[in-house]
Order: sequence, then structure tokens, then C-alpha cells
Amino acid sequence: MKARRVKKLDPSASLAENVARLVLVRLDELRSFAQRALEPDRARAQHDMRIAAKRLRYILETTEVCFGQPAAVARHDARDLQSVLGDLHDCDVMLPRIERHLARLREADADAIRSAAGGEDVDPALAARAPNRAAYRGLEVLAAFIGARRRLLHDRFCNLWDAQERGGTWHDLQGAAKRVLREPPNSPALRAA
Repeated sequence: MKARRVKKLDPSASLAENVARLVLVRLDELRSFAQRALEPDRARAQHDMRIAAKRLRYILETTEVCFGQPAAVARHDARDLQSVLGDLHDCDVMLPRIERHLARLREADADAIRSAAGGEDVDPALAARAPNRAAYRGLEVLAAFIGARRRLLHDRFCNLWDAQERGGTWHDLQGAAKRVLREPPNSPALRAA
């Protein structure tokens, strides 16, 4: 996902003003994925939201002093989002790998059974001698485990996002950034930043 461009950055403006513009864009970027990411099977939106959380978190790690407590809370919450969405993404990467591996094993076994049949019709008893038959169960169980973990992580993500929204994390950060932009250029709050 390509980061959104931040407009109106001004080298002559204070750090706080420029960072406020940056934070508002990164926050809007994060929130723009929420509706889709809350749907269970929207892996792309969930991955994009993780990237957006990471971008916001990294900005806040170096500049939270410009926004006070709302930024500290948002940095922590962005880290939590990034973590759960990262674990979710790991499941999304692992499941297709397991399925591809199972498909290769099945294909190898089909070839071995066909070869053992010697050109005749395939005797069902030949399946009992398929070289990879013991591996299927373990991989199927692993796929079930990863699928269950993914669902659990998605539930955790939904609950986390809901708690952050109800707790006002993102609203408070947005308000802090907007306050910086409304301050007069020579205000003590901007000079301190």
C-alpha cells in the first residue's frame, strides 16, 4: 500500500505544525481501512490497515511530544493494532502455503498410485501404500489450527478497534493535531515543539 501524500508541509512552519498535518493524514489513512478490515475475510484491507498503523506509530514515536497524552495513548494503541494485525497476516500467509504443500503431496501420491497400478485400473488398496498419506493428517490439523487462530485474532482485532474507538483514542489524537494547527504561529505550545 502506497502512503498517502501529505500536503501543505511548510519548511518555515514549526515541527508541531508539520507533524500535525502528517499525523492527520496517517490517521485518516488508518481509519479508511477499518470498515473493510472489520469484515472477517478482508485480508488485504487488514494488511493495509497494519501498514497504516505502523506508519502512524512510527511518526508518533518520534513526535508524540508535540501532542501530549493523546499521542502517547495513540502510539500504544497503534502498536497493539499493528501486533494483532501482523499475527493475522501471518495466518493469511501460512494457510496458502499449507494448501500448496498438501496439493503437492496429493499430486505426488496420485502419480505413485498410478505408477503402481501399472497401466491397469487403479485398485483402491494402492492408496494405502501412498508415500505421503501420513503427512496429510498433520497438515490438515495444522490448517485447522491456523484457521481457528485466524478467526480468534480477527475477533481480537474487532474488539480492540471497538475499544479504541469507544475510548476515543483516534478522536483525541485528531483533536490534539487539529489544535496545533489552530494555534497562532508564535504560541508557547508551538515554540516548545
